[in-house]
Amino acid sequence: MFVYAKILLIQDVRMEKNKVTSMQQKRLTGTPIVYWISEGVKSDSIVFVHAAFADHSCFDKQVDYFTEDYQVITLDLIGHGLSTEAQKGDGIEDTASSLRQLLDTEGIDKAHLVGISIGSVLIQDFANKFPRRVASLSCFGGYDINNFDPSMQKENSGQQMKMMLKALFSIKWFAESNKLISAISPEAQEDFYQMNIRFKRSSFRYLAGLSGLVNRQKTATRNYPLLIGCGDHDIPLQIKLSNMWHESEPQSTLVLFENSGHLVNMDVPAKFNDVLRQFLRKNAPLA
Repeated sequence: MFVYAKILLIQDVRMEKNKVTSMQQKRLTGTPIVYWISEGVKSDSIVFVHAAFADHSCFDKQVDYFTEDYQVITLDLIGHGLSTEAQKGDGIEDTASSLRQLLDTEGIDKAHLVGISIGSVLIQDFANKFPRRVASLSCFGGYDINNFDPSMQKENSGQQMKMMLKALFSIKWFAESNKLISAISPEAQEDFYQMNIRFKRSSFRYLAGLSGLVNRQKTATRNYPLLIGCGDHDIPLQIKLSNMWHESEPQSTLVLFENSGHLVNMDVPAKFNDVLRQFLRKNAPLA
């Protein structure tokens, strides 16, 4: 069963609409990945990985909130935002290696990894390959990539294919449809729409390797805490997948966000930030 987050909503100065914490922009050597890192030295780091067709800016309200206590890193996945200078053979399946290189470059031993939708798939792949580098894993709007039922995988792929076909006809049509099934608040829908219309059709090819990350490895004993979450207005399949994942790993924390769609960090940022902060403070206290 889902645990409903009990949230005390407090007006936080870090949640001001127009405030975006100063971040240093960098390019990861030898890769197309552009990333942003908060200034100042902190003992603990959080890496936020966005959903497909979005970019790093979808985490602006998380950046403003968490930089007080953590070193915050956001990035544009390959084919998204500014991460478009790819070479032949580059694909989204290389993300785990890029994340490891990023941590090495910044001198970070372990990081808290937070992923939304496709971002949750990619951080799980990182955790599979480099478990020692994970301080905690927080996955929202995702599924267990090590135990994805083939029938559900087929259903999920079919829904994705329908959206891709719309994009082939019209990016605006695709963006309009995608915002309605991904977010419920007008602000989140508009922000996501603007990210979607900047996504290039040619970038779809970089996503082709995503299926190769699924059901390739058995889940090892996790030596880090796991948070699973989704919105109560997400599609029924997503809610079912989140429940199934938690049931297979009962030591995980499961949260259903009220009044939210697929993009919980954008639909209900105050609730999302508070849930994530409470999870980290309880299960992975600041060093």
